[in-house]
Amino acid sequence: MARKYSKKASKKVEKVMRERKRGTLRSGRSGKKVTSRKQAIAIGLSEARRSGAKVPARKKRSKRRTTKRSTAKRRTKRRTSRRTKRSSRKRA
Repeated sequence: MARKYSKKASKKVEKVMRERKRGTLRSGRSGKKVTSRKQAIAIGLSEARRSGAKVPARKKRSKRRTTKRSTAKRRTKRRTSRRTKRSSRKRA
């Protein structure tokens, strides 16, 4: 069976894991210290991908059934229907 990750990728992950153990590994945007083992591995694989190592692509997230736009539409619809009910009560 073919190897899933290249040696270069495993070396990269190994390096990142050592950084995590020392407490010098930082996350990308926020710059917070990484303490999670899973997060450290993800960072290592990401770096390996960038350097051109043989690493499978990230798993794609499945789409939600309802999109943000449709839920926003539903909310505004509810608000407007409530307003019309209240105004009709006042008249009667």
